Amino acid sequence: MLILTRKMGESIVIGTNREIEITVLNINGNQVRLGVVADKDIPVHRDEIYRRIQKTQQNTRQQKEKIAYAIPEDLI
Repeated sequence: MLILTRKMGESIVIGTNREIEITVLNINGNQVRLGVVADKDIPVHRDEIYRRIQKTQQNTRQQKEKIAYAIPEDLI
């Protein structure tokens, strides 16, 4: 893990062509507000949202597999 120190208003840049830029917008106690600039095709999520999306996608795949196994092969 790379650990960087930034002050309010300072940024870090990810990618050789500045694909992602993260700026510290506000610091209030133990809470830090970040701004993220990225192309529309780069998904940006908070970790808990990302994990929920992954779990939902996994559940969907499992349901599709169950359905596929339940269909007799002569009907496929």
